[in-house]
Amino acid sequence: MEQLPTPPGERPARTTHASPRTAHTATATATVSEQGIVTGWSEEARRLLGYAPAEVVGRPAAELLADRPDGSGRAEGPEQAEPSPGSGGTGPAARPLAPGQERWSGTVALRHRDGRRLEAVLLAHRRPAADGAAEWFVMSAADGEPEAPWDGALGDWAFDRSPCVLAVFDEDLRLVRANAGMRRALSLKEAQMRGLRLSEIAPDAVSEETERGMRRVLETGDPQSVDGLVRPPGGGAAPGWATSLAPVPGPDGRVRAVFLTAHEKAAADTAPRAALPPTLAGARIITAAPDSAHTAQELADAAVPRLADFAIVDLLETSPRGEGPAPGSGTGAVSVSRSAVRSVLGGSQESRFAVGETTVYPALSPPAECLAAGRGAVYGTADPAVARWVAQDPAASWIGEYGTHSMMLVPLRDGGTTIGLAFFSRHRNREPFDPEDLRLAEELAARAATGIHRARRTSREHTSTMTLQRSLLPQTLPVQSALEIASRYLPAAGDAGVGGDWFDVIPLSGARVALVVGDVVGHGMRASATMGRLRTAVRTLADVDLPPDELLTHLDDLILHLSASETGGDDASGIGTTCLYVVYDPVTRRCTAARAGHPPPAVVSPEGSAYLLDVPAGPPLGLGGLPFETVEVELPEGSLLALYTDGLLQARDHDIDEALDSMLAALILPASTLDTVCDRVLTALLTHRPEDDVALLVARTRALHTDKVAVWDLPSDPSFVAQARRNATDQLTVWGLDEAAFVTELVVSELVTNAIRYGEAPVQLRLIHEGSTLICEVSDASGTAPHMRRARIFDEGGRGLLLVAQLTQRWGTRHTLFGKTIWAEQSLVDF
Repeated sequence: MEQLPTPPGERPARTTHASPRTAHTATATATVSEQGIVTGWSEEARRLLGYAPAEVVGRPAAELLADRPDGSGRAEGPEQAEPSPGSGGTGPAARPLAPGQERWSGTVALRHRDGRRLEAVLLAHRRPAADGAAEWFVMSAADGEPEAPWDGALGDWAFDRSPCVLAVFDEDLRLVRANAGMRRALSLKEAQMRGLRLSEIAPDAVSEETERGMRRVLETGDPQSVDGLVRPPGGGAAPGWATSLAPVPGPDGRVRAVFLTAHEKAAADTAPRAALPPTLAGARIITAAPDSAHTAQELADAAVPRLADFAIVDLLETSPRGEGPAPGSGTGAVSVSRSAVRSVLGGSQESRFAVGETTVYPALSPPAECLAAGRGAVYGTADPAVARWVAQDPAASWIGEYGTHSMMLVPLRDGGTTIGLAFFSRHRNREPFDPEDLRLAEELAARAATGIHRARRTSREHTSTMTLQRSLLPQTLPVQSALEIASRYLPAAGDAGVGGDWFDVIPLSGARVALVVGDVVGHGMRASATMGRLRTAVRTLADVDLPPDELLTHLDDLILHLSASETGGDDASGIGTTCLYVVYDPVTRRCTAARAGHPPPAVVSPEGSAYLLDVPAGPPLGLGGLPFETVEVELPEGSLLALYTDGLLQARDHDIDEALDSMLAALILPASTLDTVCDRVLTALLTHRPEDDVALLVARTRALHTDKVAVWDLPSDPSFVAQARRNATDQLTVWGLDEAAFVTELVVSELVTNAIRYGEAPVQLRLIHEGSTLICEVSDASGTAPHMRRARIFDEGGRGLLLVAQLTQRWGTRHTLFGKTIWAEQSLVDF
């Protein structure tokens, strides 16, 4: 398959990566749209078939088949009689699925990049895509054959001890053996599951706690018990099976594998109390809740009235690391935040327990002891510990007011971290809590703790990423005279995570200003960190005064180097980063722009006409080897420039053309300030929080007229250096800047002398009075740049540039198509 570059202006699909593994345990993964187009390609897939992501993403998946879509391929497995997804041939790139089909498996003949034919066992799951449509997640063990130990006595020893459903997973939690019960439960052959994780084999039916338990077995060597391993296909919301996890030691005593057995719950286990909806169906809601407060309330609602008459959920204040006290850390007073309350009395009891208030449990009270011990307990109100607590703590006096006779205290723990406490009591139900009630309460608490811990971790990560990104974005816009500027930045809504959108305003030499807007592919801490590195790189390259197309070329190389350093080799994970770089010169009123796969800037003329600037799209950054083009136009004074990221145009309720029309319509409306323009654009395009980050930069052009600029063409003759000094001092007198004449004479003398002596004709001197800055520029036709050096005692020259550097605020060299310009800036504040 020939390599095709990503179409200019389009962002390549993001690649899904499996964790790096050895060849015999790696899983090659890809995503395929319902239309049969490859939208994701992992590093393991590249190793399996030889194609880099850039060669595959965006192409029809059918092109990977050894037998092109003419029906000549073959498929095996329990689903071979069902239609295959895709458009022709076999496998998930073949023909459309039957309605409602959610999984496909079979053996497919694929074509390697070097022409070899490969037989691969594929397993595909249908799942929602990021845009709301459906896609297929396709995977294959890159080399599914297990290592020799699993064909020997160790594998037989483990497999022979299966009482029912059995599977053996290696140290990477990848399946190496499955008995007949396991194959029946999942309707898959062993060859189709070998080399895959349990969550990959049955992603919609496997409890997350199962894989956590497997990891604990490997780490500690202790057996684990987990409820709800899988539900058989077609089982709907039926209770999951009870699962036991045991270590399988090798000859050296080290745990080499996890031995998994599962069985359907007996009738006694499915009695109404054990089949309590909150413990199973409700727990799925708890673990998926969007924040810790919501999860805590879900726990209280799930327990009342099915398990208890009254429930309170208290959460410990998070430490900087997000951890609570470890079990056994002491029985001192504990401060908690009340996060949820639920009562069968319909609110009368909740009114005295305000959610959000801080409560302090006294030392040695049952709640404090429960948190310290890390395990639940059942109490009667007549227990001495409860009586002592009520007598010691006035806030606990309510326990006897409603006839409470039985209580349960259960810590909320996840992975060794204590995050809070759940309190359950009975006053209407006359039956006291028993050990089975405690087991169910601990199950509920464990599931809720998982959701709360995840929500807190996600919140911390989001806050950290936001803090990092805010620190990397401009805190204030620089003072300059070329443009009036306003900006806006909106982070993505929901769980999408903070992205890598950024903008910048960079003053350049000669009173020019650069505007930059970019979008790093992906979300989260990595995208924000990459954004910061790119912004620093752009500022560095801009300081060298590179033309826009050359700057993007260097940035493209940087993306390739970053991707290679992060992955340890060639990788296309950086593909998709875009950038727009615009330079405006207020003296010539010329605007120069180049873009790398980024939306073009919008322009509004002073007369009110709006259009998109015709800048060649260029490829996104990270492809390498493809050129960028620069366009240069003249903008009248008072023109409006708008730079933005694609998140502004990706609203759910209109397409991109409608979004562009809405943006241009908002830009042309009269406004007193540019802040009003920004707010109007966001209001017109965003009816809700954006699903992707949005960066918006709006600028109105200004001009430096001839009364602020003086230019002289000089003969290439040393005798005209004195005339150049006189011209400069006379102009300073016109501008009322006689105090700056002494320094200006020295600067003009040194720069003009160097240009005449070492440069090439023609030579030109230009003075620019920009606000509180005086700029002196000397241009010649030579491309050789001068270098400042420290002259020795008896040297007759070499001190000119050192003198210029000491007398001015900053100086530098700017290369042009016809030579170079040496410039120096003086601050007029002190004059």
